[in-house]
Amino acid sequence: MFTQRKTVGALSLVLALSACGSSGSGDAASGSKATTLSVVASTNVYGDIVKQIAGDRVTVTSIISDPAADPHSYEADTRTQLELSKADVVIENGGGYDDFVDTMLKAAGNSDAKVIDVVDISGRKAPAGGELNEHVWYDFPSVEKLVTELVTVLSAKDPADAAVFSSGAATFTKKLQELESTEASIKAAHAGAGVAITEPVPVYLLEASGLVNKTPEEFSEAIEEGTDVPAAVLAETLALFSQKKVSVLAYNEQTSGPETEKVLAAAKSNNIAVVPVTETLPAGQDYLSWMGGNLAALQSALG
Repeated sequence: MFTQRKTVGALSLVLALSACGSSGSGDAASGSKATTLSVVASTNVYGDIVKQIAGDRVTVTSIISDPAADPHSYEADTRTQLELSKADVVIENGGGYDDFVDTMLKAAGNSDAKVIDVVDISGRKAPAGGELNEHVWYDFPSVEKLVTELVTVLSAKDPADAAVFSSGAATFTKKLQELESTEASIKAAHAGAGVAITEPVPVYLLEASGLVNKTPEEFSEAIEEGTDVPAAVLAETLALFSQKKVSVLAYNEQTSGPETEKVLAAAKSNNIAVVPVTETLPAGQDYLSWMGGNLAALQSALG
């Protein structure tokens, strides 16, 4: 997840750019502003979703777009600040994942932008005594809610293209429901199978597929927060593989360290299938093909 340490970098950049304002010259986004909506998304996941729905009726800037980048080490840049100052619509994940967006948008002085908070739309809450899993883009029902909200917001901003947005949303939602059918098929064949994770990034998808996360919460929480894993917790996690308590390891490729590498090695040495996952879109894929690939990899791993 994004953590609060990003906010410091964002604030520094905002102060440095406070005199920039929103220039009307220069890049393609400003040149097309008169005929297209400007959308800024915190990651290319949401940037791709809105592009699939709205096509050339929007110009999209995704703040995090490098598939090789670790989202935890994001640093704001001047382009981000300028695009936020001009945005008609801003899409953020919410739930503490990308708080830097709110910080920078406020400093940009753009009170006209409509902000879509995906966690708020999803209705997902922290379980009693637990923490919210904010990775809602792995939760297809939440993405369906986002699509509905996008049609409403985009149509309000650009009524003339409302039919385009509705049509794009219908096509996207149909394909999304096909992915949900695949989850149901996995659940029918493998309900109750144990899985391990390094971070809770894909947990919604795993749970919808009927799988049970066996990983000690202290392990995945420590990895997510970038803190040390207690020795006893690491030993308990490694035992999942040596004792064959799990069938699959879902491994976040964008965040690695000594503890996750030990877990990966334990899975491989015990012939436990590994399914790589990421927080942002891999190069050359869109949201639907990416999630379809994740499900295909999961099906293959489970046999």
